[in-house]
Amino acid sequence: MSTWLQRLGLWTSCLAQLIVVLDVSVVNVALPSIQADLGLSGVAASWVALAYSLGFAGLLLVGARLADVVGTARLLAWSVAALTLASLIGGLATEGWVLIAARAAQGVSAAAASPATFTLLTTTHAEGPERTRAIAVWTAVSLAGGGFGNIASGLLTDLISWRATLLINLPIGVCVVIAALVLHRRTTDRCGAGRIDFIGAGLATAAFTCAIYAVSVAGEGVSGGLLAVVGSLAVAMFVVLVRQQRRTSHKLVPSDLAQDRLIVLGNIATALTGACFQVGLWYFLTYRMQTQFGYSPIQAGLAFLPLTASMLTVNLWFTPRLMNRHAPRVLIVIGAVVAVPGLLWLTVVDDGPFAVAVLVPTAMIGIGGGLMNTPLAALVTTGVRPEHAGAASGLMNTAKQFGGAIGLAAATTAAAIAGTDRAAFVLMSVALLAVIATASAIPAQSSEPQPAKTTGKAS
Repeated sequence: MSTWLQRLGLWTSCLAQLIVVLDVSVVNVALPSIQADLGLSGVAASWVALAYSLGFAGLLLVGARLADVVGTARLLAWSVAALTLASLIGGLATEGWVLIAARAAQGVSAAAASPATFTLLTTTHAEGPERTRAIAVWTAVSLAGGGFGNIASGLLTDLISWRATLLINLPIGVCVVIAALVLHRRTTDRCGAGRIDFIGAGLATAAFTCAIYAVSVAGEGVSGGLLAVVGSLAVAMFVVLVRQQRRTSHKLVPSDLAQDRLIVLGNIATALTGACFQVGLWYFLTYRMQTQFGYSPIQAGLAFLPLTASMLTVNLWFTPRLMNRHAPRVLIVIGAVVAVPGLLWLTVVDDGPFAVAVLVPTAMIGIGGGLMNTPLAALVTTGVRPEHAGAASGLMNTAKQFGGAIGLAAATTAAAIAGTDRAAFVLMSVALLAVIATASAIPAQSSEPQPAKTTGKAS
C-alpha cells in the first residue's frame, strides 16, 4: 500500500474517532444551558448525556462484526454520515425528546464507526513499530477528544450556543465521509462471507441497556422493586446471551478471542480503565469546578488543559519509545501507580487555588493515563488474525465504553449516597488498583503475531 494511502487511512481513522469520543463529553458543560433552553427536568437532562452512552455501548459488538462483513472503509463512510445527520437533527432540536433521540442515534452510529476506525489502522499497518506509532496517534486523539469535548463545550456554549456543541460535527463528518469513500475505492476493503447474529445483537443491546439503567438510577430514589426487576432482567439476558453464543455459528466474539487469556484480561483492564478515564473523571471534575469552585463554562473547559496536555504529551512522545523497551503490562501498571495518587488527591482536596485543587492532581492523572492507554490497545490486538480484526477492535471498544458507562453510573450512585463527589474519586481509585492486579496476571508473552494484509488495488 502506498504511503499516502496509509497516511489518509490514519488521519481518516483519527478524525472519525475524534467525532466519536468528542460526542461523549461535548454536552457536559452545556447541560445547564440545554436544560434551561428546552425546559427539561434534571432527569431528562441527564439522559441527554446517557442516551449516547447507551446506544454506543450496547451496539459496539454488532458494529465490530459489521466491519468484518460489510467492509471497513464502506462502513466508516455510512456510519459517520448517519452520525453527522443525527448531529444536525440534535443541533436544531426544539423539544427535549428530539434531542435525546438524536443523541441515541449518534451513539448507535458511533458504535459502528469506532471499531471501524481502529480496524482500519490494524489492517493498513503491520504489527511492530509502524503499527505502534499509528495506534499511539489514534489513542492520543481518543484521549484528547474527551478533554477537547469539555473545552469546546464551554467555549461554544458561552460564545455561540449549546447547539454549536452538536453542529461542530458537520464539517468534520463531511471530510471523513469523503476520505472513507476514497479509501474504499483505492484499497482492498475486506468483506467477509459471514452474517450478523441479530438475536445475539438484540440480547447484548438489551442486557447492556438494562444494566446501565439499573446502576444509573440506583441513587435517584427509584423504588427498590423497579431496580430489582431491571437488574434481574439484565442478569437473565446476559445468561441467555452466553448460552445463545455457545450454540450459534456466527458469534459476536470469535471463540479464539474469547478463549485467549491475554485478550480477556486485557479487555478487563480496559473496562476498569474506562471506568475512570472514559467519562467519569471529566464528568465529576466539570461539576466540581462549576458548582463548587464557581468557574464559568469557559473557565471550566480551559481548566481541563493540564489533564489533556499531560496525557497527550506522554502518550505521543514517551509511551511509544518506552514500549520498545518494556512489556505493555509493565507500562499499564506504572501508569496506574502514577494516576491513583492524583485521584486520591482529588478525594482529599476539594477546595483551594487552581494549582492545588486542579493542576497538580490532574497532571498526575494525565501522565498515568498517557502511559496506560496505548499499551492496552496494542495488547488486546496483538496476534489477532486479519479476519478477526474488527471483532477484536469491537471487543476493546465495548470494554472501554461499557466500563465507562457503568463506571459513571456507579460513581454517580456512590456520590449520591455519600452526599459528596469524593466517593466518586475513591471508586475510580479502586478501579485503577484493580487494573494493577489484572495487568499483573496478563501473560508475559502472547501468541505469534499474524501479519496484516495491506495489498492495495488499482483505482
